[in-house]
Amino acid sequence: MKRLFCLAAIAAALMGQSFTAQAAGVEFAVGHTRDSTMTYRLGMQFDWDQSWLQSDVGRVTGYWSGAYTYWEGDKTSSNHSLSFSPVFVYEFAGQNIKPYLEAGIGVAVFAHSEVENNNLGGAFQFEDRFGFGLRFAGGHEVGIRATHYSNASMSIHNDGVESYALHYTMPL
Repeated sequence: MKRLFCLAAIAAALMGQSFTAQAAGVEFAVGHTRDSTMTYRLGMQFDWDQSWLQSDVGRVTGYWSGAYTYWEGDKTSSNHSLSFSPVFVYEFAGQNIKPYLEAGIGVAVFAHSEVENNNLGGAFQFEDRFGFGLRFAGGHEVGIRATHYSNASMSIHNDGVESYALHYTMPL
């Protein structure tokens, strides 16, 4: 299991380097699951430097997200996960403050297959996210994000787990 976790970390780092993207920022997030598990996330965002459907209302853009999450439970031992995800963003037009919506589907690897009472069915999980927030002039960002982890029924056990987090992204 530890080998798989380390291999996933190396793969995520290499994948992040191989795409033509520009580092956008460092993400810090603190969240909570419905089972009283606190989550602490540290991640990097790499902008795609692309935009689509640009209009006076806003534009579609996106970024690559790579992150480490610490899951602090009160019933079972802690857990750790690494994740990598492409994220699409609809950024509304604005001068100093730009509201946004984001959604993405990626992959994650957990150190243990259980978080609180949730049997994830294995280390490999899919990461689905939806969030909204505000981007400020200068590149700072705050928002709220819901993230769901599940193995898409690739295992008999597929309880899944969600984290609801407040996040802050600091530009590099």
